[in-house]
Amino acid sequence: MRKPYILLAAVLVCAALQFPSRNGMAEQAGAPALTVSLAQPAQRDWPETVPASGWLKPWQDAIIASETSGLRITDVLVDVGSVVKKGQTLVRLSQDSVLAELRKQEAAVVTAKANLAKATANADRARQLRSSGALSAEKITEYFADEQTATASLASEEAALDSEKIKLAQTTITAVDDGLITSRSANLGAVVSTGTELFRLVRQQRVEWQAEVSARHLPSIWEGQKATINGPDGRQIEGKVRLVGPSVSTDTSRAIVYVALPADIRPRIGLYVMGNIELQTTPALTVPETAIVFRDGISYVFTSGEGQRVRRIRVETGRRNNGEVEIVVGIDRSSKVVTAGGAFLSDNDLVKIAETH
Repeated sequence: MRKPYILLAAVLVCAALQFPSRNGMAEQAGAPALTVSLAQPAQRDWPETVPASGWLKPWQDAIIASETSGLRITDVLVDVGSVVKKGQTLVRLSQDSVLAELRKQEAAVVTAKANLAKATANADRARQLRSSGALSAEKITEYFADEQTATASLASEEAALDSEKIKLAQTTITAVDDGLITSRSANLGAVVSTGTELFRLVRQQRVEWQAEVSARHLPSIWEGQKATINGPDGRQIEGKVRLVGPSVSTDTSRAIVYVALPADIRPRIGLYVMGNIELQTTPALTVPETAIVFRDGISYVFTSGEGQRVRRIRVETGRRNNGEVEIVVGIDRSSKVVTAGGAFLSDNDLVKIAETH
């Protein structure tokens, strides 16, 4: 008779080990999953932004070229990267042949002046003797013609002298504007020809962002709007829209917006950067970025429910700024949102509320 009692006792012990007491289960079900802080969404006034990307390019390029031909470069005074002032000497050309032509032309002017003096004297004498009949009408006409010819010859020689002086001035090549030299083709000893490019400079060292934007945003973009560029060194650069491009690419359906950068900020030309163009300012309902939980590509927040339990709410997000994110759809301003730790929570979890802001 003792064996059945022993078997019954063993069964009861095993059942006690496998199933905890009701009180234990109740205590386990009532334990908070996490201690959380709650905050209400904030109402902000944020600008709407348009994403853009493009190249940093010169505001304007200036090409410095030779205006004369057949002369040799004797001095190169600047190099790539040099900051120059308007009128500063950049290159000198050989002046020997130009000076020789200049002296020759100066002599030609002296000769023309002497011829004019002689012709004028003869013409004056003819005027005095015209009424006396001492000179024939043919001779008088000849003297007058000689005077006019000598006057024209002097004017021609003086013009040629001015031309030689201009050639002499062209042997000194100067900067056409303040700027930064970005390209150099001038080499010592090279013989230049008219139009030969010697340097290229960025006028006034002004750099602009040529940002490409979708054509659908063009009606909302105009001159003077603020733009923010994510600089190559991680800092943000603020600029202003200078010009909205007049045409749209038929290949990409995008247009170029020209953004002027501050004069004291000169990032490297040729970099491809990204940024935003600010449009009108509109209200935004925002929560801390730490409140957003991503699961399976969907954004959620956890809000305070009844009995210190949380509810998982699907939301749509919008703009981001200074650690906050805009909630477009999902919650209203009266909601109380878990500010951090949502990744460790599930829908209807019991939580301990540490603080409500």
